[in-house]
Amino acid sequence: MHIITWLARRVGAAAILLWLVATVIFIAIRFIPGDPAEAIMGGPGSQASAEALEAAREQYHLNEPILVQYGLYLGKLATGDLGTSYAQHRPVAQVMAEMLPATLQLTLIALVIAWLIAFVMAAIAARSSRIGQAMGTIIEVIAAAIPHFWLGAMLIIIFSTWLGWLPAVDTGTVQGIILPAVTLAIPLSGFLAQLMRDSLLTAMNSPFALAARARGASEGQVFFRHGFRHAALPALNLTGWAVAASISGAVVVEEVFARPGLGRSLLGAVLSRDMPMVTGIALFSALIYMVVMLVVETIEAFINPAAARGDDQ
Repeated sequence: MHIITWLARRVGAAAILLWLVATVIFIAIRFIPGDPAEAIMGGPGSQASAEALEAAREQYHLNEPILVQYGLYLGKLATGDLGTSYAQHRPVAQVMAEMLPATLQLTLIALVIAWLIAFVMAAIAARSSRIGQAMGTIIEVIAAAIPHFWLGAMLIIIFSTWLGWLPAVDTGTVQGIILPAVTLAIPLSGFLAQLMRDSLLTAMNSPFALAARARGASEGQVFFRHGFRHAALPALNLTGWAVAASISGAVVVEEVFARPGLGRSLLGAVLSRDMPMVTGIALFSALIYMVVMLVVETIEAFINPAAARGDDQ
């Protein structure tokens, strides 16, 4: 399939997904108890007058019919206008731009750590006995199931309180990001390792691996040239999910380690019912997921062209 057609299909699917996400957010917001005008004026404790609440409803078109509100909502999103934060009284895009670098830094470092841990765990398990593989499976399941808040608290107790090696809160230094990144990476590594191990075992016992051994290839050559390449594909497909999971996990991790970022901003926006901020971060997370998946599909097409051609047929 021609590259332009392939890209057009992906972009079209991404646009539909963004529209669905935006629609779900719009509907969900309408089911949240309370008066949106009160949130705009600072919450129920603001003691805003009836006139001020009515002015807020007029300004934000809250008195319009629901379909009119939906049309205005989509129209603003289509032009890139995410609105103004109720709590901070600043454009949502501006607030997100300030918080984004910290969250991206945390996410990327956590993904690299997760991939390294998953690769080591899968490689050890694949070359171990059945008992070793069973123990590896248990470790992977435990790692994947650990809650971020509990893991973060344990790491703070061990490496900050007891040993004094690393700071318990973000300090803006390299040392300050180690514990948050590891907290975010370990559960991800459990999921990735499970996929890589199963695929690696299958690949190492496949006909092409046996043929490579028959030609005199060493176990190391078979592992890196054949096994790892095929084992990486299933985990690579999960990268888009891993990015989305990292951003959602950042909500807890950034709060535990008092680290500024989109995750902590999202938690504050939910608690203060700052709907424009919630909408902006949710849509941005969906956009990031789709961009990453497009990159992953492109990389996968280079690694396994036959599968890519089959997908387009």
